[in-house]
Amino acid sequence: MSDIEIQDFRENGLLQARSGREVVGYIQYFVLDEPERALVPVHTIVEPEHEGKGIAGSLARELYAVAARAGMLVAPLCPFVVRWAERHPGEAPAVSTDLLLAAKSALEADPAKW
Repeated sequence: MSDIEIQDFRENGLLQARSGREVVGYIQYFVLDEPERALVPVHTIVEPEHEGKGIAGSLARELYAVAARAGMLVAPLCPFVVRWAERHPGEAPAVSTDLLLAAKSALEADPAKW
């Protein structure tokens, strides 16, 4: 996995993992402003030929790092990120139920975020 580079494309709501020029995986997310600023991951995708290499976990770890550097939280709605966060509580601070409900409401209000 040493040849994997992860880049945040905030304007597109994508955290991409690349191997050279090839996108091998990504997390799709949106930014929630209220009740607190948070990154809200909704999908984690790894291309089938790259599965089992730790790419999804690296993306989740970097998403939390990006949020921390920006002084934001992560309100995970993506099932993979939810499971990853449960397994890595030291790297993935839990958020309030209110924030998760706000993230779900924002997603329901604007399905284009999905």
